[in-house]
Amino acid sequence: MTSSFFALHRQGFVRVAACTPRIAVADPARNARSTLELMRAAADRNADLVVFPELGISAYAIDDLLLQDALLTAVDAELASLVAASRDLPSAFVVGAPVRRQQRLYNCAVVFCRGRVAGVVPKSFLPNYREYYEHRWFAPGAGLAGLEIELAGQRVPFGVDLVFAASEWADFTFHVEICEDLWAATPPSTQGALAGATILCNLSASNAVIGKAAERALLCAAQSLRCQAAYVYAAAGPGESTTDLAWDGQATIHELGVALAQTERFPTASQMAITDVDVERLRAERMRTPTFDAAARAAGHPERAFRRIAIGHTPNDADVGLIRPIDRFPFVPDDPDRLDRDCFEAFNIQVQGLRQRLQATGLQHVVIGVSGGLDSSHALLVAARTFDSLGLPRGNILGFTLPGFATSEATRANAWALMRALGVTAAEIDIRPAAQQMLADLEHPFARGEAHYDVTFENVQAGLRTDYLFRLANQRRALVLGTGDLSELALGWCTYGVGDHMSHYNVNGSLAKTLIQYLMRWVAARGEVDAATRDVILAIVATEISPELVPAGAGGALQSTQDVVGPYELQDFHLFYITRYGMRPSKVAFLAWHAWRDAAREPWPPGFPAASRRAYDLATIRRWLAVFLRRFFAESQFKRSALPNGPKVVAGGSLSPRGDWRAPADGNANAWLAELEANVPAE
Repeated sequence: MTSSFFALHRQGFVRVAACTPRIAVADPARNARSTLELMRAAADRNADLVVFPELGISAYAIDDLLLQDALLTAVDAELASLVAASRDLPSAFVVGAPVRRQQRLYNCAVVFCRGRVAGVVPKSFLPNYREYYEHRWFAPGAGLAGLEIELAGQRVPFGVDLVFAASEWADFTFHVEICEDLWAATPPSTQGALAGATILCNLSASNAVIGKAAERALLCAAQSLRCQAAYVYAAAGPGESTTDLAWDGQATIHELGVALAQTERFPTASQMAITDVDVERLRAERMRTPTFDAAARAAGHPERAFRRIAIGHTPNDADVGLIRPIDRFPFVPDDPDRLDRDCFEAFNIQVQGLRQRLQATGLQHVVIGVSGGLDSSHALLVAARTFDSLGLPRGNILGFTLPGFATSEATRANAWALMRALGVTAAEIDIRPAAQQMLADLEHPFARGEAHYDVTFENVQAGLRTDYLFRLANQRRALVLGTGDLSELALGWCTYGVGDHMSHYNVNGSLAKTLIQYLMRWVAARGEVDAATRDVILAIVATEISPELVPAGAGGALQSTQDVVGPYELQDFHLFYITRYGMRPSKVAFLAWHAWRDAAREPWPPGFPAASRRAYDLATIRRWLAVFLRRFFAESQFKRSALPNGPKVVAGGSLSPRGDWRAPADGNANAWLAELEANVPAE
């Protein structure tokens, strides 16, 4: 598959466009020309599915003109011309038009591809209140199933029981509903999703009034989230009659509740929203969510009642890029408002978790090892806020710095500065004498004066630190507050048992390293600490991530965690997509490459230092992804099988055996490494 690695179709994406053509009132010929122009433009951009507004061939707001035979005959002719024009275009199209059948007129969506009409879907729910009078002209489609219609010289399926599927592309399936259908208590698209459609299309002509855009966005987002689908909404816009109404013409595309693309409101010309929808992710999300299947069961398995209509659309192996927003930091959104909300929630979830644990145990003290590094400093900030919320003095927080053989003066100074700034009870225990004695008891070469820095040398120090903390907690009737984070747990970068792996309660266990960096910046920026504390926090965030267990090299360089386990910004990316969505490694690499290949691509998370903006080529991504897979699947599950308690903070961001992740401790990474090797180019 490496030859098609860069092809979005082979990575599970469908390119979808929602179009708003400029139309003319009751002029099917002009409207068909505007529609065809956008059909060709979308095809030129390699769109797979192109959705147009409700009644776009006739126009929507034409009232009793909808019952004029001259107009309806012209609509039929123009539909036939559009179907014929689609023979040379690679896309599937969904166009809105009034359609006659059995002495009735229906408000319909016509689906066609490669010169063939795949089916016609009538609108189920006709609004007939306030400004709407659709029952005056149309018959409702609700309940119509198993029928056919003659259209464009073809006999084709007709009804609300249609799901359309690419014949050679299992995950590319879509359902169509029309405008008011979404506003109904039981949107037809819900049944379509339960019948297997991953993309839900809405052809709309909903007029604009104050507040309606927000309502529409809420409905589209909610339906895409509830149905675990993409929701494509194409709205009528410029050219519609404004005799009594106005139109904002905004097209939107949502996936799992997130807006991927949208056009401007109130345009004066034709517009198109286009993006790549991850139908593979949607299918996988439904598989891992039993509630979706339970809903299908409760509804009597709608797939039995729906006709699955094949469309002649096949995957393309060409590299046509990727049109889709991808955060470099999936745990740290680029949007400033969302990032602020996420940080607020994350910090307060941590505080609430620790507060409840202290109240449940009756303890009024915590013991925490403060290294001057990122994780312990953040846990200390959480503890300070927690004690404030409980009305307990911060002096009840017992902070200990425990310098070892490689502790730098900078981190030690930061630890002391932060403890003093926060007003906690601070102390220092030098672990070197105890570590020296243990190494001597083990007959370790370091005890004889040799510069021998193996894992035993490192873990003697890590274990002693935790041992001291537990004994201090016994002595002071306190709870040992853990500091290790999600990224370290994923990579197994923690000393098992009596080491930084263990504590009485860990507030950081569901937080990725990259999110903790931003949480600390967020605390510093909100004005809740004084200037001196803020400066200490920012200095800690800027410090090289290091366990400080091995003395600095000849050049004075600190031991670097990321030199061993990989850049946390990359490994957190891999962690998110593999554990949250179960994606195959080659797809994770594809997404990482698009996210990280160009440092100049905007946006970056707000406030991210320009000097720290990096790019990674595919070979580098492949290398570190292999490290992640090996460490995650083959080497470190036993540590995650025995985790201390701690609150889940991020969706999909818990590796606790009592939470999101359950796996055998004696597994291996063979299948994942083989998939990576076979499907990701080495160069």
